[in-house]
Amino acid sequence: MGLAENIRANRSKSRAKIVVEAWSDDAGPAVIYSTPLTAGDIDRIQRKHKDFLSNMSVAAMIDLIILKAEDEAGEKAFSIEDRPVLMRESLSVISDVAGQMFGEIQSVEALEKN
Repeated sequence: MGLAENIRANRSKSRAKIVVEAWSDDAGPAVIYSTPLTAGDIDRIQRKHKDFLSNMSVAAMIDLIILKAEDEAGEKAFSIEDRPVLMRESLSVISDVAGQMFGEIQSVEALEKN
């Protein structure tokens, strides 16, 4: 196995579990998963939201959630068609979910080093 294949294999193993109490139903709280943010993810979001890392807007957080949220099987949890629904969600819920997707990234400076 080459190094790139090893990186790909390890990346797919590490997913964060995000429990969203606000999105509960009769079965309990909603659970979504997210793989760690990559340089490619940041690049993709910054094309639309130029100051994403230094001045994160609600729209940027929602685009991050649409990009990264997965169900238990690894399928996309949201599509662009879900954007209006997410735009009407509480800011505290959106910022909490997006914040958890950032995981261990502590600062803009830490992300820019990578």
